[in-house]
Amino acid sequence: MESTKERIIEAAVHLFNTNGYSGTSIREIAKKAKVNVAHISYYFTNKAGLQEYLLAVFLEEYLSVLEQIYKKMNMLSAQECVILTVNNVMKFHRENRQLARYVYREITLDTTLVREVMTTYLMKEKYYLQLFFEKGKKNKEFQPISIPLAVMQLKSMISMPFLQAQYLAEVWHVMPYETQTVDQYQKKIIEWLEHSVFSGSGLDKIAL
Repeated sequence: MESTKERIIEAAVHLFNTNGYSGTSIREIAKKAKVNVAHISYYFTNKAGLQEYLLAVFLEEYLSVLEQIYKKMNMLSAQECVILTVNNVMKFHRENRQLARYVYREITLDTTLVREVMTTYLMKEKYYLQLFFEKGKKNKEFQPISIPLAVMQLKSMISMPFLQAQYLAEVWHVMPYETQTVDQYQKKIIEWLEHSVFSGSGLDKIAL
């Protein structure tokens, strides 16, 4: 039963990425997953239910990555919190790269579902990231920065390889899903943090 559900999810993610949500039918998903249309109805009710499931599962797991860092916040410096965020979130994205690509592209659209996502999952994301930056600013671990701008910049950099995969591949000839590429990209993000956000205090204590 679980294998059937997983095949439906994999087929849907592939087709939504390739043809778009509107350009994909339930029958096409069922055909690619090698299941009956009834199976999709059983697990997800309809195509809209399947889409909502994909967004919710991805964002819940993503938020759990941030929540684990938040739970350790009192034992970590702000710099450690932010570096862990970069490393752990990039790892999560790489492990779920096709779904990440679909979700990030989908939430650029103005739909009722996306607005619901914004007011739940993405507001929580903002909350966690703001806390990390506010702690750094308060403890003078960070330079005098605009916290909203820093949060938006960090979020943009983390999502870039998955939101703009085709752009990176075609224009920059970079394969954004390759482990080596992602590792190098992570280091560049941390270099940006060191030069533009971190004050320098405490960096020697962090294992990068």
